[in-house]
Amino acid sequence: MYQIQETRQAGQTILLIPSMMDDHFPLLQYAFHSEEYWPVILENTQGITDQGLRYGHNDMCYPFTLCPGQYLQALASGEYDLDHTALLMPSAGDACRGSNFTSLIRKGLAAAGYPQVPVLTLNVKGLEREQSLSIRPYMVWRALFALYYGDLLMLLTHQTRPYEREKGSTDTCRAAWTERLAQDLKTGRGLTLGRMKKNFTRMAAEFAAIPRIGGPKKRVGLVGELYTKYCALGNWDMVAFLEGEGCEAAVNGFSWYILYYVDNQIAGTSGPRRAGWKAVSALLAGLQRSMTEALRAHGFCCLDPFPAFRCQAERDMSMNLQVADGWLMGAEMAAHLRSGCARVLAMQPFGCLPNHVCGRGQYAALARRFPQGKVVSVDLDSSGSPAQVYNRVKMLLEG
Repeated sequence: MYQIQETRQAGQTILLIPSMMDDHFPLLQYAFHSEEYWPVILENTQGITDQGLRYGHNDMCYPFTLCPGQYLQALASGEYDLDHTALLMPSAGDACRGSNFTSLIRKGLAAAGYPQVPVLTLNVKGLEREQSLSIRPYMVWRALFALYYGDLLMLLTHQTRPYEREKGSTDTCRAAWTERLAQDLKTGRGLTLGRMKKNFTRMAAEFAAIPRIGGPKKRVGLVGELYTKYCALGNWDMVAFLEGEGCEAAVNGFSWYILYYVDNQIAGTSGPRRAGWKAVSALLAGLQRSMTEALRAHGFCCLDPFPAFRCQAERDMSMNLQVADGWLMGAEMAAHLRSGCARVLAMQPFGCLPNHVCGRGQYAALARRFPQGKVVSVDLDSSGSPAQVYNRVKMLLEG
């Protein structure tokens, strides 16, 4: 993790946040940095699964095992003053079972002996208002920058590291940019849209200048639920495994999910609320377009910006399922296959019903539409083993 060394103020609440997105959270944590809260992104270490299963509910989806496991391990470490510590659990607030995480985590904390530690939720749907983290303007503005900077760093890293001439040069460049951007986010300085767009170009240029060696590699599209798509613990280091097999992992940016979520809110509202969501969508889509233009101008690739991506998705599949990742998962599969990824890997966590409906439910249709491509899914849960998953992935790579 890329963390800036700072000094916490007396009486400040430590806000523990589970690591669910390795490339984004080092920057997103600064959205919550204030005189009141001191955010700490928890690391993915050994023993998390055992802790989560001991005090969690094993009928929930696999990420539910991992998030409580991170919390409980951190609280038992002795590193934090439990009278000045709170837990933050982000939630989409829709019909996905993830909206039940906070109440179940509280039960687990009480059973583990930490009933005094509050569990706050973060959502825009008004769930658990009395125990939700207040969303303030500075949080939204900082998160906007962290979202696109995180996307760009992830896309640039995945497309540069497999080809780097000097091992470690890509990660060094990413760490330098993370440190630089984190300082801006923490202090709130330089957070203008004009500065963001200039940084898009500078970041893409610096990664493009890293010396490369070797020809094109197999590109493997990686899709799935947010935790299993973006977190090494959730997908058992799948990006590192693919790179070790001589491949390039193609993972779509988080901003596509955010725009998908906003699009679903537009469809379900009317009047002033609908107009507000449309304004948000227009701002986000415009920034995403600037990011993709910077990528492509320097020889990198990405899926189409969301408006075009959505139009194509309407031709590919039904848009009716909007719970959790909903139609986004199938749309990403089709977009990867269309963009030249002949192989797509669907990382599906145990217990995530939308992922299985929109994942496996699309395979036959995708096979008919893209006979030159291949889609393979792997199930991730606490009873499985990395060896089983890796062997299945090798079948995808060799097929």
